[in-house]
Amino acid sequence: MSELEVLEVKVRDTFGKRRIRRLRADGFVPANLYGHKQETLSLQVDAAALFMLLRRGHQIIKLSGACTDEVLIKEVQWNVWGNEILHVDFTRINANEKLTVTVPVVLKGEAAGVHEGGVVEVLVHEVEVECSAVNVPDNVTVSVAKLGLGQQITVADVVLPEGITLNAAAETVLVQCAAKNEEVNMETGMAEGAEPEVIGRKKEAEEE
Repeated sequence: MSELEVLEVKVRDTFGKRRIRRLRADGFVPANLYGHKQETLSLQVDAAALFMLLRRGHQIIKLSGACTDEVLIKEVQWNVWGNEILHVDFTRINANEKLTVTVPVVLKGEAAGVHEGGVVEVLVHEVEVECSAVNVPDNVTVSVAKLGLGQQITVADVVLPEGITLNAAAETVLVQCAAKNEEVNMETGMAEGAEPEVIGRKKEAEEE
């Protein structure tokens, strides 16, 4: 994991719907910090700074100011248009703690199948990984250099650093190289027979 981004926080003594609306109008987001059987703190953070962290995909950050914890951004509440953060929850973490986080899939190289008239299709753009708090990767890199026309790369084919595992079935297809004229499902935007994009939490879905 690269060096943690730092987000300044202040103690929040503003409560109630009217006062919270005023807080947001002033450019702040109400927040809660909890975990590890320590006191839950009511905080406020700069909305623009938090938005930029989320935009860059950071999930684990270091707080400064009112506290100095390393935290996981546990839950973010947005307005109905998805352009304003209404609330954020942070949870404390430690170096030995196991986490499940979502990271983007990044392709590396040029697929051999492209020179055979194929096109590379990414079927899964984000994956869940399980790892220690100090070992969270920025992304999962998938090498496509040897991907030929008509071939696929599955979870089982991905080589990960020690201590990191993908929370998905081994046969899940991440990337494939298909012929350019292959029929595409207009509703899903994927080739016929392709796996759905969202993976992870398989057990929870089955139980529901």
